Amino acid sequence: MSERTIVVVSAGLGRPSSTRLLADRLAGATVTELEARGVTATVETVELRDVAHEIVNTMLTGFATGALAEVMDKVTRADGLVAVTPIFTTTYSGLFKSFVDVIDKDALVGMPVLLGATGGTARHSLALEYSVRPLLTYLRADVATTSVFAATEDWAGETDTVNPLPNRIARAGRELAEMVAARENAGPADLYGDVPSFDQMFRNL
Repeated sequence: MSERTIVVVSAGLGRPSSTRLLADRLAGATVTELEARGVTATVETVELRDVAHEIVNTMLTGFATGALAEVMDKVTRADGLVAVTPIFTTTYSGLFKSFVDVIDKDALVGMPVLLGATGGTARHSLALEYSVRPLLTYLRADVATTSVFAATEDWAGETDTVNPLPNRIARAGRELAEMVAARENAGPADLYGDVPSFDQMFRNL
């Protein structure tokens, strides 16, 4: 069986949070679908609230250190990304946007990404399409067609009878799994990969 790594980025501010809950459900659906395709998957979850101070410091200094540097490395090396944010004032949270601002502009090129969002009412669901999706598309990520918004009533059992949350999660997980199974991340480019070794330079003298 081949292996893949799925990194989950949750921008929820509370603990526990519905944002993290949705992120876990999306990751679980993706893993299930990958296993059905003969692919084993490791899930690594990142809560941005845990590195919020480091994100601000990086915005001020231009250099990521410590735990944030490790998070950015995980994201860059992932085979697929699940990114979930709460919706505040009709758009992604400031914490989510700040994290996107500090990662390298080429870190997500071609990366399979599944988007999710949470909010108090289903009226905010379109924010995923007019706000969050364009942000990841700008970074040239390969964003799954289906994105998942979970409103408060979805968790309260007042589910959409036409397209309930579990169905949307399953479909989104299947789409991400198909994308991840078809692609293997080679990791970040080696800046010094084309630099000849000393032995090669001496042989050319």
